This record gives sequence, structure tokens and C-alpha cells, in this order.
Amino acid sequence: MKRLLYAGALALGAATIALPLQAKDEAPRTLFTNVHVFDGTNEARIENANVLIEGNLIKTVSTKSIPAEGATVIDGGGRTLVPGFIYAHEHIMMQASSPELLLQDDRYMAILSTKTARMYLDRGITTIRDAAGNSYGLKAAIDKGLVPGPRIYPSGPMISQTSGHADHRFPTTPTTFAGGNLDVMVTQRGDFIVADGVPELLRATRENLRRGSSQIKIAVGGGTGSISDPLEVTEFLPEEISAVVQAAEDFGTYVMAHVYNSHGIRRAVDAGVKCIEHANLIDKETLQYMKDKGVWLSPQVSVYTFIPPGYTEGQAAKHRQAHEGIDAMFKAAKEIGFENIVFGSDIISSPDQIETMLGEFEKRAQWFTPVEILRQATSKGGELMALSNVMNPYPGKLGVIEEGAYADILLIEGDPLKDVKVILDFENNIDLIMKDGKIYKNSLN
Repeated sequence: MKRLLYAGALALGAATIALPLQAKDEAPRTLFTNVHVFDGTNEARIENANVLIEGNLIKTVSTKSIPAEGATVIDGGGRTLVPGFIYAHEHIMMQASSPELLLQDDRYMAILSTKTARMYLDRGITTIRDAAGNSYGLKAAIDKGLVPGPRIYPSGPMISQTSGHADHRFPTTPTTFAGGNLDVMVTQRGDFIVADGVPELLRATRENLRRGSSQIKIAVGGGTGSISDPLEVTEFLPEEISAVVQAAEDFGTYVMAHVYNSHGIRRAVDAGVKCIEHANLIDKETLQYMKDKGVWLSPQVSVYTFIPPGYTEGQAAKHRQAHEGIDAMFKAAKEIGFENIVFGSDIISSPDQIETMLGEFEKRAQWFTPVEILRQATSKGGELMALSNVMNPYPGKLGVIEEGAYADILLIEGDPLKDVKVILDFENNIDLIMKDGKIYKNSLN
């Protein structure tokens, strides 16, 4: 069984103390030799290449030998070197059953999130965009090296209207006018916000930005996980969405919107939303409208192939409805040449299913080529992350193997550009995982 080698902070610190001052100031270097490089964009691999890492950045990519005195040399043995995967719609704080999400202790949920973070990194996912949840603390712990995990672009609590996608009350729950309360994920844990009207939405948006959200997430239509809103409904008035967009843009970032139906998508796009989440029920004309406006599409497949535990029959029916719309959406995207598509799982409240997050690669193969899928999971994701601009917590380039980009790199057995399914057996086929220039897994020796 292949060994996972995780760097020890104490050992690293001791080695640093023992080094002369000049060596201490030099960035560590790693040289990959004898690798075939998928750079995140081009259809063909760069054959028989060498890649030099200096510190946390890619220094050189060349088919010629690279002088690198003192570097750690890793012979790739003809394996494929690819950028670390970017998952653009995740819920890293919510990998528990529906009852646990509502009833479990906050400290337990925080500890559980560290297990989930390790799970992402073990599968070669080096960056995620968290689409709803109080992930600020986990992000800080990962960035400081306290726990292993992916880079996190936090949205913070998703914002919806009353009776919207963040409002998980049952219809029998008393209204807030009658003294009823919202659930603990809104009132206590900080995973969702329910807000109505421009003043409340501006306050909610600015609170999220204050906490460090790299982008803002709102719900502009119904969802499968919420109780009271069919997928066909449109949520938030145009002026409400526009207010959120303006507040986000004033901070140099953008808004992503959960919505399935074409009417809600058009309302969001007209208000300036830059990325649409899901869109399973979209028509071809609205997809073309998104393309013309330069708006991104963030779809998912795997999450709709099972019914999350704890769903009511009404929720399950909406989930099946969303699954049925995927084929037409992707076929329309292919017909019109829609390329601004990113990758992700959206697996939530399904602790058993989160382990299958790499299944998205296989599920998309019925519509896209391996190269298209790999682009969605690498360079396209990097382009989308960069839209966060001044709120970008990682301002370097992601999702590509090129000079100056972050050294988030995987070494894979076989050729995923021919058979993307080799990625699914991550334990045996992802032989090396590097994030930010640090090696988190190396099973070559």
C-alpha cells in the first residue's frame, strides 16, 4: 500500500534552525524530470519535460535539461504532471447528515471539517470555492499549516430571502411575525443568512466582506435542499440583486448566484452576477445570453445521482427534476460553444457520498472530452477564482503549469487526457500531490 508522506512542521523548523543564514533565506527547490505535462489549457501534453519549482512557484517548464544545483530531484518516470484540481462549488463545513447539521455541537462540526479538508487534498483537489458555510476559521488553519487541506475561496454564509434557499424551516414552523425562529445554521453557526430588502442585503453583503469572503453567494431561485421554494421560482427583486452586486463590486469582487431556471438566471445576469450555479433547467437561448455577457457556468452532475439522506419526498422530487435537466443543459452548451464552465461536486449533508467527489470526472465524460473536463477542473477554475480581484486570498495564478504560477501540482499514472477515469483511483494513480510548493503525498519511493 502506498505511503502518504505529510510534512512535519517541527522537523522543518529544526532543519531551518540548523542551516546557515544564506541557505535559510534561499527558497527550497524541487526539480521534476521525465514527465509529460498537461499545462491546464493545451490539448497535447508537453512530452519528456522538466519542471523546476522554486519556493511556492513554478520557475521553469522546459523540454531541455534544467540546471538546479541543490534541488530535490523527482524522476516522474514518464507520468503525467497536471495542475492541482479546482472544485468551484463545495460545502466543506457541511459534511454531516441533515439532523447533525441542525443538532450537532459546533466544535464537533469544526473538527469534522478538518477531516473533510484532508479528504479533498488526498484526492488532488488543491483549491476549492466554498459556496456556503462558515469556513473562515478552517481556511485560516489550513493557510497557517495547522491542518492539511485545499486553498479555500470562502463565500461565507449564503444569502437568501425569507422562504428562499437559505430558509430551511418547515411550512408548519411559526412565522417570525408570530415569534418563530430561523434554524441554527442561520442564527448560530453562520452558514446562511436570511435577508429581505436592500438595506438588509447591503448589511449582509458587507458583513461577509468584512469577514473575508472572496466572493458573495446569493440564492436567486429555489433549491432541492430547501423546503418551501420550487425550482421554478425566482427569488429577490432586481433591485435587491443589484444592491448586492454593487456592494461586492465596490470591494473589487463578484457575485455568484444559485438558480436553476431561465427566468431567475436572466434576472441575475441583468443585475451583474458573474457566475451562475447549477442552471439545470436553463434553456438554450438563456445559455447563449450568458455566453454573450461573459457569465460563467458552475454546474454539477454527481450530486444529482443520489438522494441526500434526510430529504423529504418533496425535496427528493425536486432533486430528480434537477437531475433530468442536466443532459439538455450540457448538450446546449456544446452546441453553442459555451466554454466558461468550471468543475465541482456540491455534495452536502452526505458524509458517505463526499468520498466519491472525484466521480464528477467520470460523470461528465458523456458530454465532454477528457481534455475539456481537465480544463474545467484546472485552468477554467483558475480563471474564475481570479475574478475575486482585490479580495483574492491567493493572488498568484492557479490551475496551470507555467512559469510564475503557484506550484499546485499532481503526478498521475497514465494519461488522463486519453482516459480521465484514471483519476478516480486516486490512491494508486495520483502518486504525488504538491500544494504551494510543499509535497503532501509522495508514493514514488
